[in-house]
Amino acid sequence: MKIKSFIGLVGLCAFTGLLCPTESMAQKQFTLEDLNFGGKNFYNMRPEARYLTWWGGKLVRQDLNNCSLVDQKTGREAILFSLDDINKWAGLSASDEVIRHLYGAEFPYTERPIVMVQNGKEDLYINFKEHKLVQRLSRPSALQARDWNKVSGATAFVKDHQLYVTDAKGTEKQLTTDGSKDIVYGQSVHRDEFGINGGLYWSPKGNRLAFYRMDQSMVADYPLIDVPELDWKPVKGKSRAAKADIIKYPMAGETSHKVTVGVYNLTTGKTIYLQAGDPTDRYFTNIAWSPDEKTVYMFELNRDQNDCRLVSYDATTGTKLQELYRETDAKYVEPCHPIQFLPWNDNEFIMQSQKDGYNHLYLFNKDGRQVKQITSGKWVVMDVLGFNSKQKSIVYVSNECNPIQRNVWLVNVASGKRTLLDNGRGYHYPKLSQDGNAIMDSYSEPSVPHKYEIISLDSKPQRHDYFISANPWVGYTVPEYSNGTIKAADGKTDLYWRMVKPVNFDPNKKYPTVIYVYGGPHAHNVEASWNWGSRGWETYMAQKGYLLFILDNRGSEHRGKEFEQVTFRHLGQEEMKDQMEGVKYLKSLPYVDQNRMGVHGWSFGGFMTTSLITNYPEVFKVGVAGGPVIDWKWYEAMYGERYMDTPQTNPEGYAQTSLLTKAKDLKGKLQIIIGLNDPVVVPQHAYSFLKACIAAGTQPDFFVYPGEPHNMRGHQSVHLHERITQYFEDYLKPLK
Repeated sequence: MKIKSFIGLVGLCAFTGLLCPTESMAQKQFTLEDLNFGGKNFYNMRPEARYLTWWGGKLVRQDLNNCSLVDQKTGREAILFSLDDINKWAGLSASDEVIRHLYGAEFPYTERPIVMVQNGKEDLYINFKEHKLVQRLSRPSALQARDWNKVSGATAFVKDHQLYVTDAKGTEKQLTTDGSKDIVYGQSVHRDEFGINGGLYWSPKGNRLAFYRMDQSMVADYPLIDVPELDWKPVKGKSRAAKADIIKYPMAGETSHKVTVGVYNLTTGKTIYLQAGDPTDRYFTNIAWSPDEKTVYMFELNRDQNDCRLVSYDATTGTKLQELYRETDAKYVEPCHPIQFLPWNDNEFIMQSQKDGYNHLYLFNKDGRQVKQITSGKWVVMDVLGFNSKQKSIVYVSNECNPIQRNVWLVNVASGKRTLLDNGRGYHYPKLSQDGNAIMDSYSEPSVPHKYEIISLDSKPQRHDYFISANPWVGYTVPEYSNGTIKAADGKTDLYWRMVKPVNFDPNKKYPTVIYVYGGPHAHNVEASWNWGSRGWETYMAQKGYLLFILDNRGSEHRGKEFEQVTFRHLGQEEMKDQMEGVKYLKSLPYVDQNRMGVHGWSFGGFMTTSLITNYPEVFKVGVAGGPVIDWKWYEAMYGERYMDTPQTNPEGYAQTSLLTKAKDLKGKLQIIIGLNDPVVVPQHAYSFLKACIAAGTQPDFFVYPGEPHNMRGHQSVHLHERITQYFEDYLKPLK
């Protein structure tokens, strides 16, 4: 088996392979309060962050008590205004009204000296040059959705299931009366799939509002249980009994909801609906506007998710204008990004597609003719940040440098010439200025906790250091983090891994080993960020004497369509084969105890954990499966059917991947943990597996967090990871 480790620099786009050395003189030990995001000391143990935003082309640092202008070449800061100034200029003095910090301050206008701050009740717009409040917008409590347009000043919001619009003068209009739990307006639809994360879409100048209407009255009810709080007090006329919290949950192969798209015209006060035809078993996504606000665009997908069309509609009448583009695939098409018009040419837009095998940028004219493919190669465009109009270029993020990196690039639309803008290493989260002429680059590398640079997009881009975070772990006993590749089960594809060795590692000893796994679509674990993207729990376990191993199998994200689609119709099968290649590698290491191997994962990782411990009981002695999918026929239609088709059309695949028939094969110790109120992987999965184990005479362990959803929130996450750790301490660490 070919094993490759990355150490040193590999050309222009290489990343640092330096390992974080063990602090031989360190005495301090980590706790979960230090390493877990719910821990009391967690934020003190993270690399220091700077809160930065753009005011047009000017960079502003947001702090607790001040907002400061940052010199983009020297990094020097000059205070724009203080927290006391803002409260004074806004006329706020009552304790329940004052602004308490400036971390969330926003500068919505490119040229005007306006800052928007919030006090929990209102959005306050303050002119910090003239020292006066210019606008205040109410932010009612318990809103289900809200969006403000900075050009028209209008606000759309959903309250008590009804959609409202308030114009710049504060005049409020209720647009709907039939909203309910069954009829959902202005919110995310299709279970947040296809890149959808909201349901309100203002036109560029804010004169029209497109919005979703979802009728889910025909979707099956699913009962979650709300358990009373511990401090519940008797209330006259109200029972102390737990209550059913009914949600709508369209399972694979069952009746789904129907979505339509409305358009409200602020000038006429009228609402029309796009004439897209019967919405039954169809998905509408990635809504976009033409620059002149006359046309609405959206991608339309059939329920099989293998036929995708980009369609335009008249925003005044709702009439269908044209089908501009169609993409089909033998497995599935997955549109996740709206089209974007070029700022310098209203007749052309860019579109993202995986049609050549990798997600790339394409240029189209507004009539639907493909002008050219802008980017190409065996790498993926991960995000489009925006445009630089001076150079007529697109600023985007990709993994062209290396599959586990994230770097920012500039591509000229006309010539296709690409320019790397950052240092070519690490994992970058850049933020483009509003005028498109500069970038605030926040990033880390395997041996760099956190660094900030400012990149000017001149004819020859220049990088300027702004801030380097100190290593907050100095003085602690830190394990060794390493990275490399192995070949997948197909014998040809590189898979990336991360390893965390026990503290005070001795190669002559044998260590209990835990594989942490996710393995599903739209996620990855291994990246060229600080400590190779290692989670705090891994460090905690290494401190307790475990070796941790993490492998991104085929089916995970950012590696191209073939890599991702290999799991189609049989989720978990190819993924397990790849994970077992990781096990082969581990068994080749003399310091891995082959008799003490465990596995842990959450969600898809919980499905993988349960799959691995039941399919390979001779390998895995202990497993902890969090929120596991047990049978894909009980998962939501949009995600489940994309990767598995329906139970009706793929009965063999559903039978093969179901873990109910594997309950009899459980030989090791398995703990299943769920949130009682999980609306994503509903509790039916875990309960049914327990029932199957009872019938088979096998003995899993089970723990539930009342009131918690798919992931544990706040300090309960510390409790969760204490429990996970203790399970391995009890059953994996002791020598037989």
